[in-house]
Parts: sequence; C-alpha cells; structure tokens
Amino acid sequence: MTVVVVGSGHNALVAACYLARAGQRVEVLERDVVPGGAVSTVERFPGHLVDRGSSAHLMVRHTGIVEELGLERFGLRYIDCDPWAFAPAPPGSDRPPLVFHRDLDRTCASIEAACGARDADAYRRFVSVWGPRSSRVMRAFTGAPAPGHLLRSFWGLDARAGGSALSQEFLQSGDALLDSWFDDEPLKAALAWFGAQSGPPMSEPGTAPMVGFAALMHTLPPGRAVGGSGALTAALIARLRGDGGTVATGDAVTELRATGDGWRVRTESGRTLSADRVVAGTHILTTLDLLGRGDFDETVLAGWRRRIRVGPGIGMVVRAATTGLPRYAGAETGESATGLQLLVTDRRQLYAAHGAALAGQLPPRPAVLAMSFSALDPSIAPPGEHQLSLWAQWHPRQLADGSDWAAHRDSEADRIVAEVDSYAPGFAATVRDRYVQTPADLERELGLIGGNVMHVEMALDTMFFWRPLPELSGQTVPGAPGLYLTGASTHPGGGVSGASGRTAARLLLRDLNRRRFLPPAVRRLRRP
Repeated sequence: MTVVVVGSGHNALVAACYLARAGQRVEVLERDVVPGGAVSTVERFPGHLVDRGSSAHLMVRHTGIVEELGLERFGLRYIDCDPWAFAPAPPGSDRPPLVFHRDLDRTCASIEAACGARDADAYRRFVSVWGPRSSRVMRAFTGAPAPGHLLRSFWGLDARAGGSALSQEFLQSGDALLDSWFDDEPLKAALAWFGAQSGPPMSEPGTAPMVGFAALMHTLPPGRAVGGSGALTAALIARLRGDGGTVATGDAVTELRATGDGWRVRTESGRTLSADRVVAGTHILTTLDLLGRGDFDETVLAGWRRRIRVGPGIGMVVRAATTGLPRYAGAETGESATGLQLLVTDRRQLYAAHGAALAGQLPPRPAVLAMSFSALDPSIAPPGEHQLSLWAQWHPRQLADGSDWAAHRDSEADRIVAEVDSYAPGFAATVRDRYVQTPADLERELGLIGGNVMHVEMALDTMFFWRPLPELSGQTVPGAPGLYLTGASTHPGGGVSGASGRTAARLLLRDLNRRRFLPPAVRRLRRP
C-alpha cells in the first residue's frame, strides 16, 4: 500500500509515522524547503534558533504520542516550563506578581500574596474540580469526534448525576466561569489570556474548558523542546525515515485527482505519483483547491468553501534577539522567564482588541504573550544573549482601510515591544534584532490562510463533530474515497497535539483492514 502525505506539518508527520510503522510505503510532499510547517525552527539571526510558529507545546505531551512513537530515541527532549506562567502586577501597582508553578501549593501562596486568601482557596478548589474535567477534555481531543465518545469523555456523568448542570458549565463562556470562581480582576485576566491562546476571547460561549486547561498544567506543564519547536519535527522525520518513509521538500503538490484504483498526485516540479491512499495535512481550503484542480465537483467545493469560517485572523509575532531578559517589577528572573508571560491585567483590554479585529482595525493596545525560552534552553541563543517570542492578539488579516500590512509591520512591532517595556522597563533597550511576522507574513510563509494559526476559528460551532464542517468532520471527504484529512483544520483544532494525525492514520488502517477481510468480488465492487 502506497500512501502520499501532502504537507509536513506535525499532524501530517504523526500520521506518516504511524502508517510507516504499520508497514505502509509513505512519502511526504512539502512545498516549503523547511519541513514542519508551523512547528519548525530556523536560524533567523546569527546563532539564534528561532521558531517559525509554535513555541510552547501544551498538549502533545498529554496525548501519549511521544511515547508511542518512541520519539525520545530520535533526539526529542522536553524541558518542563516551571513556573509555567507568570502575570505581572498592573503597572504602578505595589502588589506582587502572580506566579503559576507546577506545584499547586506554591501557586496558591503566590495568589494569596497578590489577591488574598479567598482567591487562593478558590484556585485550589478550581484545580481539584477542573483538573479531572480537563483530563476528560484531553481524552476527547485525542480521539475521533464521535458525539457519544465526546459526551462520555467530557462529562462521565448522566443526567441523574448532575450531567445537565455540568453540561451547562462546559457550554458557558470562560469569563462566566472565572467570575463564578474568583474576585480579583488581574487573576481573572491572566487566566482569560491563557485560555484565549486557543483563539476566541473568553467572552464567547463554550470557552470555559479553555480556561479549565489551566488546572491540567499542574499535572504536566507546557514543555519546551530542546533546540526549538522544530525539534519535534526533526524527531518525527527521523522516526519516519527509520521505518522506510521519505520526505521531499521544496516541491508543492498542485493537484489531487481520484483515479479508478487510487489517486494521482502532481507536483510543481512536474512529478506525478500514484498512491493507493492520500493524507492531506494542508489547510482545508488548500486541500479543496487541490481537489478542484483534479476535477472534483466544483459546485460541491464552492459550497464547502463558503461555509468554512476562517475568521478575521488571530495575531502577529515579534521574534527578538536581546541582550537580556525582561525584568518585571517584584519578580525574580527565574520566576518570570521560564513559561508564558501573560501581559494582560484587565479583561477589558482583551475585549477591545478582539472587537477591533472584528472591525478590521489594529488593537487599541496590543495584548501580548511573551516567551523567553532561551532561559530554559541556552542552546537556541549565543552566549550572553537571549531570545523572545512576543505573540500579540488580535490582529486582523484584512484591514478595514484597505492598507497593506507592510505599511504597519514596523510600527505595530514597536507597539508590541513597548507593551512588554511597560511591564518590564528597560526591555526595549535590550532588543538587538527582530523578525516580525504579521498576519500577511504568516499566511505567505506558513500557508496559514487569513493569518489564522488555528486554520479555522476555534468557536463552539466549529469544533468537534462540526470541524471544519459536519460532512468533513470524520476526516474524510464525501465523494473522495481514499482521501483522509488531518491538521489544524480538523478535530481537535490548532495547537501542538498531533492527535489529528494519529486519528487519520487509525482511520486509514481501519479501512484498510476492513477491506482486506472482504471477499475478492466485494473488494472489486467497492474499489474507489
């Protein structure tokens, strides 16, 4: 059985690894010269290994994929981000910052010092309640999005055991959840900003579980791959090649065409490959375009395209080479530098930024997440230097005034750096070099249509068995037998998890095994 995998994002590579391990002949085709998509690392500045997309791996270590594929044998090593998050005090305040350690007692002590005993006690109870719930959500994320499976994984309760009330809690907004547990606004803002890394603001319905994931970080915090985010990609490729698979870069797939007995895949260089099965790890809209060039029913494709909601875009990034780490008031560098620096102290800032993005405008004040992983892994920066990734939400891909992003790149990057400087005075003076990724740059470089790093909006009605559309949520395409979908466009969505890739591989192997046990005459009748 020959399988062609289109794209080398981490989900596509995970699928390729499972298939090659099962004895399939696998070739991965990647348009870029750098494999890995948004999970890749390159040298942007001399001596600096800089991530092109993701930096912190929150989910993949909860899935079991690293262990199942034995990726540590292929060089992958994670360092715990501990403390896993840090939230500075509001500028001008004399209160201490919030430090979220893996250890719950130390976290509660920090919350008590900054917010008082009531919120510290509430946080302890919050973790005890939402830790098990978040584990169920993670289990739901790692399997196929079948309604029954999701309900069992989420709630583990029936209506007689309070399932109705619990389902209401899961469907509420993250902000409503926070308001029901805590009093202190900076604490709620920090947790809301953590939850919003999934894309939607925590004011939207169904976002409560995104806030609830904070409880899971006390079980296993975000991990930093030694050598950069792309170390995960490197390990997956090494595993794939060890099982006989191949990866070809710098040659984009231009057409997917169903044939009588499989698929014909054409590339930009003029190659034509025959495949029994295809796994498409590209953005769903890109995959539909490839099918269109292969004479798939254009009326059907057009209907799907109209209904897939990419959204206005999510954000932009400033990658900075610096001579030092941010020095936040009242914080030790070891407390603030190892994890996610949540630079929002009032949720109104998040509301304003998201509202502006919906209107096609720049945020009144950028909401920034700073990460300085050179403090954990000195190998990514030269001696005496550091490296930061400054992620800012929300920035629309299309600006309402029709202007080009090139006209705003530098000034908006200045505002993002200044936002960090407002919490850590003197930071701006440490920036020696920078690389800016606007929504337009993310689209051009990484194929993230609309500048959306999650591919498709992560709203309640575009998740689970509705992602990216109900008829495509099974990670197959009606009318295109033998084609399987993976990547952030599919369940469970964006972020570094690999779960979609493993599910796609399992579906393909399941279908292959079913076909193998059919009588020959039936197999001929059911041939794609």
